[in-house]
Amino acid sequence: MGRNKLGQHFLIDQSIVEAEIHYADLQKEDVVLEIGPGKGILTTRLATKVRQVIALEIDPTLVAFLQERVPSNVLLIHADAVTYDFKTLPPFTKIVANLPFQISSPLTFKLLDYPFEKAILIYQKDFAQRMIAQAGTKDYSRLSVAIYYKTYCKLLQNVGKTCFSPPPQVNASIVELCPRPHPPFEVLDETFFFTLTKHLFSHRRKKIQNTVKEYYGESIDSPYAEKRVDALTPEQIGAISTFLYKKFRNK
Repeated sequence: MGRNKLGQHFLIDQSIVEAEIHYADLQKEDVVLEIGPGKGILTTRLATKVRQVIALEIDPTLVAFLQERVPSNVLLIHADAVTYDFKTLPPFTKIVANLPFQISSPLTFKLLDYPFEKAILIYQKDFAQRMIAQAGTKDYSRLSVAIYYKTYCKLLQNVGKTCFSPPPQVNASIVELCPRPHPPFEVLDETFFFTLTKHLFSHRRKKIQNTVKEYYGESIDSPYAEKRVDALTPEQIGAISTFLYKKFRNK
């Protein structure tokens, strides 16, 4: 029943489960999405606190294992959370999960496109550091920009390797994500902004003007043109996005 090939390490420390429950501030009417329930240590505890748990599990062996053990208010779905259409799920208010580390990036970007009140998620510690990284630091990335633009993000506590079986090679962190009611700055087109951000960070050692010329065929008249993307704040990347989008829209 191991899931190493799927990037999963089973949480075995009940105190970490209780910490997640506490941080999630669960209410009886909540519907909670859990991704990667594994052997159900968190699933069964969530089920005692909320109206419904929606648990997405990719491993058919674990689905069969859980079907015999989870209570009736758990909707267990055999699915790959990265590709599954969350719009087909019952509306969920919160997300609480010990994420398989290898799908952290695609899954996080996906979650940012869905409405929820709060997410309490366990990530690999270095990934969690990237989520809150500031401009000018080595961990700063397009993930940092997207998280800042879409959410309020906090690192709540670290989780040691021995809290999992088998132990991973790295420590983990519990992270809180709360969607912002409004972005911290304005962009004219969010899709354009996020695509530009991806292009810039794909060439983080290049000057902004060179990457923009390569992808958009445009020169930019901007004080940021000679800088590299890791020196720019999310707001400054947003300003470049607005400048470029206006040029294309007016053509």
